[in-house]
Amino acid sequence: MLQVERMSATALRLIPCRRLSRAGLPGVTKVIRGRDFRKVAKVTGAVVFGGCLFITYEVLALDKAVTIDTSVIRQEKYKSYIYLQASPSDEKENLAAGITQKTRRELHKAARRFLELSSRLLLRSLDAAHWKTQSLPQERLSNVDADPHEVALWILLKRTQSDNRALRLQAVQELADNCHWHDYQYQTAAQVIDQRTAVGLARTPRADLRFFLPPPALPDLDDGFSAEDGLRQLLASLPQSEVDKCVQYFTSLALRESTRALAAQRVKRALSIVAQSCSSSSFPNVVLKGGLWCFGGNGLPYAQSLTSVPSEKVESFCLQALVQHSKVRSHCDHIVSNGGLQLLQRVYQLRRDSKNIQRNIVRIIGNLALNEQDHQAIVQSGWLSVLAEMVQSPHVMEASHAARALANLDRETVKEKYQDGIYILHPQTRGNHPIKADVLFIHGILGAAFKTWRQRDRSVLQDGNDKDCEEDYTECWPKTWLAADCPNLRVLSVEYDSHLSDWMAKCPAENQRKSLAYRSRELLKKLKMAGVGDRPVVWVAHSMGGLLVKKMLIDASEDPDMKDLFKNTRGILFYSVPHHGTFMAEYSVNVRYLLFPSIEVRELCRDSPALRDLDENFLTMAREKEIKVLSFAETLPTNIGPMVKILVVPAQSANIGIGDLIEVDVDHLSICKPERKDSFLYKRSLRFIQETLHSTIGR
Repeated sequence: MLQVERMSATALRLIPCRRLSRAGLPGVTKVIRGRDFRKVAKVTGAVVFGGCLFITYEVLALDKAVTIDTSVIRQEKYKSYIYLQASPSDEKENLAAGITQKTRRELHKAARRFLELSSRLLLRSLDAAHWKTQSLPQERLSNVDADPHEVALWILLKRTQSDNRALRLQAVQELADNCHWHDYQYQTAAQVIDQRTAVGLARTPRADLRFFLPPPALPDLDDGFSAEDGLRQLLASLPQSEVDKCVQYFTSLALRESTRALAAQRVKRALSIVAQSCSSSSFPNVVLKGGLWCFGGNGLPYAQSLTSVPSEKVESFCLQALVQHSKVRSHCDHIVSNGGLQLLQRVYQLRRDSKNIQRNIVRIIGNLALNEQDHQAIVQSGWLSVLAEMVQSPHVMEASHAARALANLDRETVKEKYQDGIYILHPQTRGNHPIKADVLFIHGILGAAFKTWRQRDRSVLQDGNDKDCEEDYTECWPKTWLAADCPNLRVLSVEYDSHLSDWMAKCPAENQRKSLAYRSRELLKKLKMAGVGDRPVVWVAHSMGGLLVKKMLIDASEDPDMKDLFKNTRGILFYSVPHHGTFMAEYSVNVRYLLFPSIEVRELCRDSPALRDLDENFLTMAREKEIKVLSFAETLPTNIGPMVKILVVPAQSANIGIGDLIEVDVDHLSICKPERKDSFLYKRSLRFIQETLHSTIGR
């Protein structure tokens, strides 16, 4: 057995943190040359990083009497890290006083053990054929004098670098599944793992967040320069080419509002200085123009009232415009090369109390991640730790935005790419269930990818079981209930803009974006990138979303590039879809624009030519292809304003003419929101999906 007999502890020296390798198993310069090795080890470096002391050991030589395949050693470039936790209060004292003799002895003992273990592992062949079982082969390691935890960690880290993809995936899963690693082992792994492994861990269910390095420290901002200034400059530097008129319009609007806010802030600062000066003894009796009185007081309240737009609102405006720019490939390069990733990291940390701002930032990261050449920059700027934490959020919106970004980063197990507006509800992480079919959820106008599919609101559930209802309440029943009942389905929720922006302003070119034809073309492109059509598909649509589904299927049947999506469509579930129009289009201008602001009113009138043509073409196609259909119809009126209640989609309009029609005692908004998992509405919907895909997914 190979022995390490002595170790030389030479002088310690500080080196910059960024010199630590983070790509693959530790990549250091070659330190073993030749076929014979001496039994010495040398302490080569110490690094202070985030309150931890990293002592770096390089294997310089092994015993001459041992014959080793030096080509294997050269490939390994083996290096290990040992972590000492130091509290912030005594960190400076420790550095000033130096490492005590006792600490040195402990380090030497630890180093000896790591060197022994390293040597033994290097001597053993780690061919994939020897590591196919879930458990580590104890008989092969029985003569290694080391903690089994240390053995397992280093073997798994090595396996993540295997040329065998199945072996790599298994190693990542085993790393995440072992919840008994020591803290220093997590920190070791965080330094050692490469980008591919880190992304895999972030997409593994319940992965420990200690596997991910925190975002790097951001430099201090120059005096007077804010994150808002940075967003404004980045937005102003982006070209206005390759974006539609609405993006150009809202970009200019964001810059205008930002400029006004900046001017107001400058006036505010100037007047604050004057006001403070006025209140000093040097200016006992002064009156300024504009009503700023300084007699016996100060003008701070007046000065503070000048900033009409808060910084957070301006940042939100700029981020909404950046979301649109990040959909353009060339603009992504510009954002990354001009420090956009670091700027977004700063805003994310500053606005931790604003979920809307954080979601828009992660939307931008998800769009940038569509470009593989930007992946390294995203990881190096610290976004993996943010996304890994966010994807574990109990809130469906946060988790789904992070899941999209991580899926776009994961080129190891995900071949699809998810553009903005296509969200994975299940599976949001890597899993053991093979995906056999897709279920797509399409909301209606003024709906959204998540809120449309929530459980019936708590305020409605008034039957004496409020406590139980609150505990079991789900923000998105397709993600919670359907995923549990059908784990081998991929569940996607599609979102399309009913408004480009949250601002009250209206884009002059917005009407063109609101037509069914435009939305159909845009969504078909996104769905093709997401791989929809490669497997059997069931569509689930609410209200006007059902008209959009029919239009997309008609367009797909006529497009050679989208034939697979049409061919693999197995069924459609309609929730109160106005196939034949709605009385509401004739009710009043205010009411019809409230619920259907983006479709021309003439298309909503009962028996309108546009709806009639759409319906006839779809029915012909559906009957020829034998697409299964189930429709639900509301029977209760919907509150749409003070003193106004209306039956939005009557049963005769919801009846498409094929498949079953089921009337339910709910209103238009609640028709797609089951009361409970055991309610008729959910159980019948689930049964339809299972029966439609029975031959594919089984029961």
